Amino acid sequence: MTVVFTDIKNDIAVITIDNPPVNALSHALRSELSNALEGINNNTKIIAAVIICAGRTFCAGADIKEFGKPPLSPTLPDLMEQMDEFEKPLIAAIHGTALGGGFELALCCHHRVMDVNAKVGLPEVNLGLIPGAGGTQRLPRLIGLARALQMITSGKPINAEKAKKLGISEKVSEHNLLEDAISFAKGADVRRIRDLKVDGSTEEVENFQNKIARRSRGFLAPFAALDALKASMELPFEEGIVFEREKFMELVSSSHSKAQRHLFFAERAATKVDGIDKTTPTRKINHVGVIGGGIMGCGIAINFLSAGMAVSLLEISNEAVAAAGEKIRNIYQSMVNKGRISEEQMQTAINQLNLITDYDGLSNSDLIIEAVFEDLNVKKEVFRKLDNIAKEGAIIATNTSFLDINEMANVTTRKSDILGLHFFSPAHIMPLLEIVKTDDTSNEVIATAFQLAKNIRKTPVLSGVCYGFIANRMSSCYGREAGLLLLEGATVEQVDQTMFDFGMPMGMFTMLDMAGIDIGVMARAKLPNGSYDERAFSIHAVLVEKGHKGQKTGAGFYLYEGKEKKHNPEIDKIAEKMAHDFGISRCRKTTKEIEERCILALINEGYKILEEEIALSASDIDVVYAFAFGFPRYKGGPMHYAEHLGLKYVVDRINEFAVQYGDRWWKPSSLLVKRAKESE
Repeated sequence: MTVVFTDIKNDIAVITIDNPPVNALSHALRSELSNALEGINNNTKIIAAVIICAGRTFCAGADIKEFGKPPLSPTLPDLMEQMDEFEKPLIAAIHGTALGGGFELALCCHHRVMDVNAKVGLPEVNLGLIPGAGGTQRLPRLIGLARALQMITSGKPINAEKAKKLGISEKVSEHNLLEDAISFAKGADVRRIRDLKVDGSTEEVENFQNKIARRSRGFLAPFAALDALKASMELPFEEGIVFEREKFMELVSSSHSKAQRHLFFAERAATKVDGIDKTTPTRKINHVGVIGGGIMGCGIAINFLSAGMAVSLLEISNEAVAAAGEKIRNIYQSMVNKGRISEEQMQTAINQLNLITDYDGLSNSDLIIEAVFEDLNVKKEVFRKLDNIAKEGAIIATNTSFLDINEMANVTTRKSDILGLHFFSPAHIMPLLEIVKTDDTSNEVIATAFQLAKNIRKTPVLSGVCYGFIANRMSSCYGREAGLLLLEGATVEQVDQTMFDFGMPMGMFTMLDMAGIDIGVMARAKLPNGSYDERAFSIHAVLVEKGHKGQKTGAGFYLYEGKEKKHNPEIDKIAEKMAHDFGISRCRKTTKEIEERCILALINEGYKILEEEIALSASDIDVVYAFAFGFPRYKGGPMHYAEHLGLKYVVDRINEFAVQYGDRWWKPSSLLVKRAKESE
């Protein structure tokens, strides 16, 4: 199938790329474009050439399916070298998005004309890569080092207006892109970016490295990008291109990039559910009801208000509902103060908020989400009331973190309309949305939930019903091992530092102090005896009894002066006493044991969740833990990391822990054992 077409318009060659759906720079496209350029270069009647794309976008980038495979000639760098030698003015006419290799293709042209709604960028860093076809060498020559540093290490695209301001494009087309590009081409000259000098200094690179050190902790790609950008100043263009390519190839084969590419595909695969496709009907959600005006309920409401939906928020009294309204206004004001939204956007959102104290005010809602106290009986009572007042076809959802949604659905006459929408705190910031289907949730309701997640810019993953669903069920196992390690001789600081060094954004005990230790203690108090390891959470219970609930009380696993945390010597005393009471011998713990106890507990529970079909796929579990708890993206999620370690090694270590600590909690998943044998 031909994907590149050439037409001559008034001595201007128009090269049209048509490789749906996103004009990826596949081998076939590169080959045909190379041939087209050669023919045009040899045609003395043609004075200039315009490259434009059919469909909804300019070239969206390299064909990611070719990563890791032997390169086929012409490679993208080969094509770029040919374009560098092109003897006639070459203009890129950009619409949609020109990302990655697509933007590098445009940078290799002599000039760029952009549609008013177009965007350009180099997002390779998000895949654990750097631009590999000249992006780190051409962009700083075009816009200066400082601006190139920001664009390449953030991976964020920029719009046409900003691109023109930076000097990336010379013209923004507000009418007919092709006509404007042809008109521009008639008076254009040959301007090769490779011949420009970089405006910048080595000191700028060093300062920028210090600036991004924290946010890029553990990642390889941002720092490789800095090296390549530095080379754009210190090396001739041709040598800089070679240096960039070497760095790119190192990253392609690295475990970091493989992990980040895994998550890239996993996030997209999570929206694909058997039995649900584009033909599955969905319900319109224009008005949302939220029950509960606490931090979680207010955060949930903000998601929908910011997406342009009307929200009715219910609380039990005028005082409570006024306090909820104040919380929401304060959160929006904070966004304004930080420059994330305008005053006008804040006011538009708040104008869509209706504060109510009567359930009848929810009767016209298309979706109602309860975010009340985490007690099954309380939630059942809410569902009974909603069953009586909600309109026909309304979706009723719970934000429960742990409880049995089937039991909530069973008190209604509309079980197919019930599901869980589990947001993570703070709900207006955290990107994950666990969509929890009951035994009776209809496909129409599930499909609506996925569409809704897209509308409010959340990453959705489907889960079945079990205690804690995917995210919190796994996290409880991580927390179990962290708690036991304290009794066995590790310190709070040692456990937290080990997991921070592994790549987690914070350690378990820092996270518990931030969230409030009392929340978990109250949840476990309602569980039947024997359903969790009481030893592991014994320190938590003692702290709460003393009123030490974390940051909010100034003491928890750490002591706090403001947000600054310090060692809490009382933890050492409590741990020693609890260890004595439970007959646990204490000894020094190694970093390796701490890391493996915590991470392998996650992995083993993940396989049990998969085995029970609570999760649809291992990659769904990776998405959940990466987005809910910050599992390092460069390790791909617990399930991907298990394969990196080797499944046989994982099983062997779990069996060793089972011998040492008992197999009640360390019995390996039968699916994990099966997969390990298959991998040998």
